[in-house]
Amino acid sequence: MRKVKDLTGPGITDRFGVGGTDLGVMAPAPDGRLVSVFGDTFERAGIGGPGWRSPVVLFADPSTATAGIGWTGSLGGKAYAEQALPYHHDSIIHGRRVSTVIPTDLITIGDDMYLHVMVCEGIGNVHWTELHRSTDNGESWQHTGTTWPGDLHGGLFQMLTWGLGDDGWVYAFTTGFRRDQGLMLHRVPARRLADPTAWEGWGFRDGAWAWGNPPTVALTGAYGELCLRPIGGRWLLSFFDAGNYRIDVMNLDVPTANLYEAPRATALGGTSWAAENHERGRVAQLYGGYIVPGSTVDDLHLVVSQWNTETNWPYRAMQFVGRAPAAR
Repeated sequence: MRKVKDLTGPGITDRFGVGGTDLGVMAPAPDGRLVSVFGDTFERAGIGGPGWRSPVVLFADPSTATAGIGWTGSLGGKAYAEQALPYHHDSIIHGRRVSTVIPTDLITIGDDMYLHVMVCEGIGNVHWTELHRSTDNGESWQHTGTTWPGDLHGGLFQMLTWGLGDDGWVYAFTTGFRRDQGLMLHRVPARRLADPTAWEGWGFRDGAWAWGNPPTVALTGAYGELCLRPIGGRWLLSFFDAGNYRIDVMNLDVPTANLYEAPRATALGGTSWAAENHERGRVAQLYGGYIVPGSTVDDLHLVVSQWNTETNWPYRAMQFVGRAPAAR
C-alpha cells in the first residue's frame, strides 16, 4: 500500500479541537455521510494536555472517501468535537476505575447505527464492553443497556469487528485487547444485535465446526485492531498482526471460511522510524487498519494509526490505498 494523506493533526483537524488522536473506524450513516470514530483524543498534537476525550466522532463527505477523506463536521454539529459518551476519565464507574472508553467498531442497520466500545483501566485492561446506538446518523449516542464482561470467552470478546450479511445475520470476529491472542467468530440476527442471549459462537466440537457451539479460536496468533466488511460479494478482513508487526488483509468467501487457507496478504509492514517509507508501505509503530467505505477489492483504502511512544508525536490517523489479495 501507499499513503494517500494524513487524516488528523495540525492543519487538518485542529479546527475540531483534534490535535492528537488515533483509530478512526468508519461506517456510512443512514443519511449517506461517513461517520468516523476515534479513540483517545487531545487538543494538542500528541498525547497529553488539555481536551482529553474518547470516543470522538467526525463526519466526512462520501465523495472524498477514496480520493482522500475530507472532514465536514463533528458530533452534534459543533465546531469542537466533543466526547460522544457521558463519562469522566479516571473516574469510578460501577465500582471500577475507568481511565478511558475505546471504540472498536460501528455498524449501520436500517436507520440505526451501533457502536461497540471497551471500558478500560489503562491499555489492555478491559473491565467490560458496551453497545451504544444512534438514531440520528451518529450525531448523538445512547447506551442500549447491553454490556459484556471483559473476561467473556477467556477475554477474547473485547476487540470486536462486524459486518452485516445478505442473510440478515451480523458476523463478528473478536479478540483480546492485549494483542497476544487469536480470533473467534460469532453471529447474531441483525434485529437482535443488542440482545446478548441472541449471540452464538462458531466452535469446534465432536470433530466438526458448527454454529451454537462454544466459540473456539478460528485463527491462532497475536492480533489487535480488526475490521470486517462485506465488499463486492466477498468479505474482507483487515487486522493488526501484532505478532508479526504488520497489517494484513484476508479475502474470504464467507466469514466461516478456513482462515488458515484463505487468501492473505500484508498491506503494511512495521518498521523502525529511521526506515519508514510510506510510499512503499513501511510504517513505524503502526496499528489499526480500518476499511474505508467505498473501497473495492482492487481499490482498498485503510485508516491506519501511528504512535511514536517515545516522543508522543506522531500520534495520528492516516489513509493508505492498495489492493486486497485476489480470491482463489
